[in-house]
Amino acid sequence: MSNDPLLQPYQLKHLTLRNRIIVTAHEPAYPEDGMPKERYRAYHVERARGGVAMTMTAGSAAVSKDSPPVFNNLLVYKDEVVPWIRDLTDAVHEQGAAIMIQLTHLGRRTRWDKGDWLPVVAPSHHREAAHRAFPKKLEDWDIERIIKDFADAAERMKAGGMDGIELEAYGHLIDQFISPLTNELEAPYGGSLDNRMRFCLDVLKAIRARVGSDFLVGIRYTADECLPGGTAKEEGFEISKRLKESGLVDFLNVIRGHIDTDAGLTDVIPIQGMANSPHLDFAGEIRAATNFPTFHAAKIPDVATARHAISAGKVDMVGMTRAHMTDPHIVRKIIEKREEDIRPCVGANYCLDRIYQGGAAYCIHNAATGRELTMPHTIAKADRRRKVVIVGAGPAGLEAARVAGERGHEVVVFEAASDPGGQVRLTAQSPRRREMISIVDWRMSQCEKLGVTFNFNTWAEAETVQAENPDVVIVATGGLPHTDVLSRGNELVVSAWDIISGDAKPGTNVLIFDDAGDHAGLQAAEFLANAGAKVEIMTPDRSFAPEVMAMNLVPYMRSLQKLDAIFTVTFRLDAVERHDNQLIAHVGSDYGGVAKQRIVDQVVINHGTIPLDELYFELKPASTNLGEISHDQLIAGEPQSIVRNPDGRFQLFRIGDAVAARNTHAAIYDALRLLKDI
Repeated sequence: MSNDPLLQPYQLKHLTLRNRIIVTAHEPAYPEDGMPKERYRAYHVERARGGVAMTMTAGSAAVSKDSPPVFNNLLVYKDEVVPWIRDLTDAVHEQGAAIMIQLTHLGRRTRWDKGDWLPVVAPSHHREAAHRAFPKKLEDWDIERIIKDFADAAERMKAGGMDGIELEAYGHLIDQFISPLTNELEAPYGGSLDNRMRFCLDVLKAIRARVGSDFLVGIRYTADECLPGGTAKEEGFEISKRLKESGLVDFLNVIRGHIDTDAGLTDVIPIQGMANSPHLDFAGEIRAATNFPTFHAAKIPDVATARHAISAGKVDMVGMTRAHMTDPHIVRKIIEKREEDIRPCVGANYCLDRIYQGGAAYCIHNAATGRELTMPHTIAKADRRRKVVIVGAGPAGLEAARVAGERGHEVVVFEAASDPGGQVRLTAQSPRRREMISIVDWRMSQCEKLGVTFNFNTWAEAETVQAENPDVVIVATGGLPHTDVLSRGNELVVSAWDIISGDAKPGTNVLIFDDAGDHAGLQAAEFLANAGAKVEIMTPDRSFAPEVMAMNLVPYMRSLQKLDAIFTVTFRLDAVERHDNQLIAHVGSDYGGVAKQRIVDQVVINHGTIPLDELYFELKPASTNLGEISHDQLIAGEPQSIVRNPDGRFQLFRIGDAVAARNTHAAIYDALRLLKDI
């Protein structure tokens, strides 16, 4: 048996967990009609197949109709969920992993205009900033009803074969009772800590009465809200001890912080540029104080940190949840002594930001996550070896090279720059986004093992490509900044890329016109403001940087607000003209009837990219398919078979921003879905 601390089994009551790594409860928003159907099941089975000890589903499953999910969650108040849960648990158990589910009532952390349009309920009328609903203060019959709903849901989960349940307390209704900031009820459920904990303990008692003592029950809770007037550390330790002493729970899953604002949520679940494992020592203090099974997860992205968490006795089970969205086979690779092959989580948080914006969770650089029914995590060998020439070593080109190499093809890559990475390398120049470079480094490492040939500092012409006698050509040349967007004065502006790369010297009074709404605009703003410039960020949209999304926006705001950056929404930059040694920016509005001016010394445009596609069109006449992609075959996962030019010498495809300005995930998905069948 291995002496690796991470690979030691752990006995949780009657359940033997095969190692110390878990996927903690999270909701990737894959349910269909509130049920964990095929897509949901395939996602969790892949992690179980990858060797994780336990996968915890749902973050969180709703136990009551007046706890409507604000994004796509499981609805465990419905009896019809039981057979779907049974299918899920059986499939995970077949892979040797345990499986639990997290149950909750959201309380005020939802909206009344979701689901059945029932009033939001909470132990006070205080609105949560994140979801903005003013709640009804709970009545006695509400409390009785919700306690029963928790017990009913727990019974359904036991009937579905789950190994146990976890109650979601932090930020949700149970915590809203416990926290003095959100509980304004009178006794017996408000006032003293005894009273504020009563609802939690009543829920646990009702659950135990239904499921018995053998069914595992845990709780994920905050032991320090990090808020003035909230549950502080000392009281959090007392809560922890009382939960243990109640005899009603089998493990504690420790959280530190609060999630009622975007900023609070981001501190609980840190993103790139923030410290790794910021709450691990705190969880270790809870474990030491209670001597009770303790779980914890919060930006533990790498094996070394996870190994330390276990070997140092900080926790009993370590959660690597986002890391398993990036690579579901972490444990298998540890066992096989292939840790260097683990695809690294870069903390981009594309996964969580998407669900909070109403989409499904996708990993920024593993396009198979969430698409397990159609996309492979392990690439199969091709029936015959072909020569694949790829032009461009950005994220699309590198993923194409990796997948083609895994398929067993001979792969040659041409890149005009001296280094790989394209826009990702540019992005990683910002200190907070340096982790993005791992997207490039991991693929380069994999390509080296696969024998991919790279030609850097090489501007590939059509003749260069054709001289390789390729069977397949992939044009992944990306795009160039599009700044020609004004009615006049386009020659007077610089791009966000120019600022980030250092190709343009920062001005002192700068207007950034950002209607792409992605990271580049805010990265340029941060660079300029840090250089001492007065910065205004203007967008015609009704909110700025919508593509950056909520949690990624937090570090930018913390930085730019301190630097006095100005944010202006619903105004459009129309034109720029020179006036002496200054620039006059003419500003209008899509709403009409507005004409304003700004006097500045620099105008920066962030308007996406224009495809760098000359090579593609030069090669197109010599290709068999004339560049055409069958969308039907692409979606169905079938090889591309279009022949429009029988005299052509190779298949030709273009991917990523060489097609149109999108994002890193789209570029990588383009490459995976196409190359896996070549």
